This record gives sequence, structure tokens and C-alpha cells, in this order.
Amino acid sequence: MKTRSPQPLLTGLMWAQHGTTPKLRHTCEQGDGVGPYGWEFHDGLSFGRQHIQDGALRLTTEFVKRPGGQHGGDWSWRVTVEPQASGTSALPLVSLFFYVVTDGKEVLVPEVEAKGQLKFISGHSSELGDFRFTLLAPTSPGNTTPKYGSYNVFWSSNPGLPLLTEMVKSRLNGWFQHRPPGASPERYLGLPGSLKWEDRGPSGQGQGQGQFLIQQVTVKVPFSVELVFESGSAQAGGNQALGQLAGSLLTQALESHAEAFRERFEKTFQLQKKGLSPEEQALGQAALSGLLGGIGYFYGQGLVLPDMKVEGSEQKVAPALFPPVPLFTAVPSRSFFPRGFLWDEGFHQLLVQRWDPRLTREALGHWLGLLNADGWIGREQVLGDEARVRVPPEFLVQRAAHANPPTLLLPVAHMLEGNDPADLAFLRRAFPRLHAWFSWLHQSQAGPVPLSYRWRGRDSALPTLLNPKTLPSGLDDYPRASHPSATERHLDLRCWVALGARVLVQLAEQLGEAEAVAELGPLAASLGAEEILDELHWAPELGVFADFGNHTKAVHLKPRPPHGLVRVVGRPHPRLQYVDALGYVSLFPLLLRLLDPHSSRLGPLLDVLADSRHLWSPFGLRSLAASSPFYGQRNSEHDPPYWRGAVWLNVNYLALGALHHYGHLKGPHQARAAKLHSELRANVVGNVLRQYQATGFLWEQYSDRDGRGMGCRPFQGWTSLVLLAMAEDY
Repeated sequence: MKTRSPQPLLTGLMWAQHGTTPKLRHTCEQGDGVGPYGWEFHDGLSFGRQHIQDGALRLTTEFVKRPGGQHGGDWSWRVTVEPQASGTSALPLVSLFFYVVTDGKEVLVPEVEAKGQLKFISGHSSELGDFRFTLLAPTSPGNTTPKYGSYNVFWSSNPGLPLLTEMVKSRLNGWFQHRPPGASPERYLGLPGSLKWEDRGPSGQGQGQGQFLIQQVTVKVPFSVELVFESGSAQAGGNQALGQLAGSLLTQALESHAEAFRERFEKTFQLQKKGLSPEEQALGQAALSGLLGGIGYFYGQGLVLPDMKVEGSEQKVAPALFPPVPLFTAVPSRSFFPRGFLWDEGFHQLLVQRWDPRLTREALGHWLGLLNADGWIGREQVLGDEARVRVPPEFLVQRAAHANPPTLLLPVAHMLEGNDPADLAFLRRAFPRLHAWFSWLHQSQAGPVPLSYRWRGRDSALPTLLNPKTLPSGLDDYPRASHPSATERHLDLRCWVALGARVLVQLAEQLGEAEAVAELGPLAASLGAEEILDELHWAPELGVFADFGNHTKAVHLKPRPPHGLVRVVGRPHPRLQYVDALGYVSLFPLLLRLLDPHSSRLGPLLDVLADSRHLWSPFGLRSLAASSPFYGQRNSEHDPPYWRGAVWLNVNYLALGALHHYGHLKGPHQARAAKLHSELRANVVGNVLRQYQATGFLWEQYSDRDGRGMGCRPFQGWTSLVLLAMAEDY
């Protein structure tokens, strides 16, 4: 838990099971063997319940906030540790480590009882006023029977968030004994600290760099422990009379919040009313809760390489630190991508805004706050030390010439349909930034001929790469022209710009921005004209829409010792032509609903979409046709396929929305689109549910061959859109 501020007061939990090889658990890591874990409930604001499976242990962490006072009110956490299986004979000894970290300005004072035990921690900060943390004595789960606990404390200067785990690990010492009355003592790893200030840093630095205070409680499983935060102003304002938010009061508060969550969930998504099974409803609740529980507040400086305006110019410029900025955003994955990603966030907010439109306005406002003077927003936001240590060095620097799909316009379009006065007031304030962002995209990514567009920032044609990647597109290794050049025309980018122009014109009309309507209206009309789209991107020889560029299909990776796999280009030699790479990109005019329901191009796109030799699989639409020479191919020796066949939820959600759209519009393809919608929805939802039941996780992508979850997990970013697919809310 932390305050939403540049210098937060932060509290957290570590735990360890004592025994042969104790592992200290703290941050979510992809390969740590913990899991499944995730939020059963999270309302995005004041309540959550999470389950974590760690070997033989099952932890439940739950919190509730109680408003009051001028500083955000009180909150309490309960952590319950139980054996995974009932009837476990040897019950393990487990330590919970509750810590508080400050960033410099706050004061923390441990209050000690006569026996030297910590009674509570009182503190003060400018943002929170006076506050107090109390760690209550352990009890049996579900009742007030006390359990014997051994206590350790440690208090020192804050080494910085990335170093907390190591600091605790390095100080744990095996000479402590847990001695419950009438039972034989057991050794455990404990923190050999005291409540003297242990400043190991340079003298006098302690107060300036913040404090780290940790309380360790060691108890025999099963047990519950509660940590209570009380705000001075909330207590004075009436919360004191309500009693401490602990014990049976906390149980009642948690239960009433869980009940309120279930009711609001059904009212919002109506899964029960639509006849979805209890298992599907539970998946939907976990999908929403995991996304809301992953929302974070980040603050720091991003590294940016300025746009030199001339592509390929040899001028060497060092990346610059941008001024510090805040970002309130959802994240794709707590374990692997715990930071903001621009094109992911547009999809995240489609779901968040159905639940809590206020949260979406806050997140979009923060993202638009990242706009630079040119109208650019970086596609990956690595803000602050904690985010930086999780990112490989090659991804730290954002390039101010590179774009990303403008998916934030998807929730904006949804706001325009809704007519909520608060949304419209927000859009009025946001319009200048949305307009600047769109104008930057339209101008900076212009293609070689009018009304064509090209993603800047494709990888260079290195001898080790089968097909140089196009990271800015979001579809990383999706095959493009084999030989990158300035002659390329990218279909997906053109469709994104067409969607952007359409949304901006609708917004400008609604706000009465006559000048913007006059400027953007003709552009939107030209980008919406099917004959121009046809001229630039319809490939008669392929029978679908396609990219255009300097291309040959005759490329392969061949082993060439000692260099490893090396790209070999055969015949025919590359020439300017449409790129034969049937997959998600080919469908973009359909996905973004840019085609008229009577369009002659709609039928052929539905044909390839529905053909199991191409894009249709029993688990959803493949990212690349099974008939493509690039299908399932590595891009280099160390780079497995990513967007080369696997099923991705964000694009399947767009496809479902498009099929639903055309299934409700009069036209020659209406019945077929409606039928494909219901079949695709059953395939996608059914597979995500099966994988969730088998593994306990939502996954980054799914295999088109057997449906199994792949990539990182939990991936409760855009895979959470499975809930909107179940609700048929597009």
C-alpha cells in the first residue's frame, strides 16, 4: 500500500516458510515458483481479497479502507496463512514481515512496551498528518483465539525500494528460537535488530533518505494477523467512536464489501442474467479484480532519445532524462511488465471505464500529461528506481520519433457514446492534448505517398534477424517487408490514423470546436474513403489488404558456425510489392470497423478469418495464418515467435466487436458475421476459462495448437477483456 505521491509512505509484506531451504517472498517474479495467485475481488478503491499459493501454504491477503478525516481515512489488512491441504500433519512455522518505508520527509517513531516489544508505530507526514500503525497479535483464522508469536524488529535507513529484499535477506540469522509454552522450541531465521536507529549509511544521512522499519512475527500455521493504519484526523473526526477496524469489525467490513462487489459486478456486466455459469462469473470477477489490483502510481524521470527529425542521420545524441512526472496507470502483468505501456492502456481502460469511469478519467489524464511539446507520448513508461530495475537496458530509452497505436482513443470513443456530463467535461479539458497527440501521429508517421503511413523505428536489417521487428506497432515480430525502407506503407497504422481522425472529428463536433472540425473533417473523410484504402493496400494477387514495401518471401535462417543462425536471402530478389503476411494486420480495416457493411472487401476478409487453414483456430484467431511461411518461426537464434501464430486477446476482442457490429447492420454479410461472432466468442471464452481452471492464471497469449497459456502470467492486462467478451459489451 502506498500513498499516491512522489515521495510515498509505503507499506508492504514479505513472508518466509521456515524449514530446509527457506525462501523469502516479496515482489512478484515470473520464475519464483509461487502460484497461482491473484485477486478474487478488488474494487479499485477501497477493498480487495487476494489468494496466493506458495508450495504447501495458502495465503489470503485482504484489505478494507474506511474513509474519514482530511487525509484519506483508516485502513486495515488481514493476512491469513493456512496449509494448502487439510489434514497436514507437520504444520510449518511461517514468518510474516510487515514493513513501513518512508522517503525522507516523514517521521516514524516506534512506541515500545515495558518488555521492549513494539506497541505501535506512530508517525507524521505533510500528506497524511498524524498516523499510527498497529500490528495486532496473531489469532487462529476466523476467530479470536490467540496464537503464540515470536517477534523481531529492525529499523534502519531506507536503502531504496529495489534493495529492500536483499537487505532483509542478508540480515536474517538462524539463531532465533520459537518457544511456545508447553511445546518444544524450533529454530527460525529472524532479524537481529533492535529499536535503536541503525543507520549504516553516511553519518547524519538517516533522516534525509527515509526510514525502513520492519516487524517480523513468526507463528505456527494456521493463523491470521492484522495490521491497522489509523489516521489522526479520521480518528478525531468520528472514526474513533466506530472502534478499531480489526477483529469482528474488520470481518464485517470485508464481508459487506465483498457482497457489495458481487452486486455491483452483476449490475454492471449482467453475466448471471445472460446465463453464464458460476465458473464463468468467477473468471469475470477475477479478470476485473486482477486488472484493478494491478493499477499503480509511478513517479520518476524517463530516459528519452530526442527526435532528430532526419531518419538515419549519423548525428549521435545522448538520451536525456525527462523532468519527473507522475503516472497513474494499469499494468499488463504484475510479475513481468509492472509499468505503464501506452497501447495496452487503451485496452485496459475499456474494461476499467465500465466499472468506474472516474478511474479511467484519472488514468487518461495522467497519460495525456506525459505529452511532450511536439505531441509525442512514449510507448513504455519506466518511471522511478523500482520500475527501472525490472527493465532490460535496451528497453530503457524511449525514442521520441517512435509512435504506438493510439488505443487511448478507444475509451474516448466509448465516452462519446455515453454522454456522461463528467466524461464530457473531462474531454473538453483533454481535447487540446488529444488533438496535439493525433496531429503528431498523423504528421510524424506519414508514408511515402499521400494518405499512407509508415511506422518509424523498425529494427535495422541485421544478418541475424529473419524479419526486422517493428516494436512501435505493438505487433513486435509480425512479418513486414523483408527489407526495411522508406517506401513502406503500413496497413495497421493507416487504420489507426483513420480511426483517430474519425474519433477526433466526432469529439470536436460534440464540443463545438469548429476550427478543429474544419481541419480534421476532410482528413477523416479521405481516410475513410474505401477507394483510397483500396488503391494503397488492396493486394489483388493475395485477395486481402496488405502492407507494401521492398519484399521477398525467399528469406530463411540457416546455421552458419561460428555465427549461429544467419539470414539467407534467395530468389526471387526483393522488389516493391504487397507483403504476403496474412494475419492480424490484414484484418485491420475490419477490426476497426472502417468498412461499409456493403463493402465488396468484407466477404474476403470474413473468408480468411473463418478459414482454419489461415486464421481460425478452436481457441481464437491466430496472429499469423498457419499457411504463412513465417508461421511459428523464430526471428533469431534467441528470439522465439511472438506474434506469429499465437492467439492474443486484445485483437480477438476487436474482432468480436467488429463481427458483432456487422452482425447488427443490414448488409449481405450480416447473418454470417453474427454466426462467426457467436462461434468465436465461444472459442475464446471457453479456452481462457479452461486454462484459468487448469492453471489459476490469465495468460499473455494462448497457443493456437492446443490452447495452452503461454508467455507471462498472471497477465491481467488486456487478457481481462475476456470479461467484456462474456458480457458481449463492445
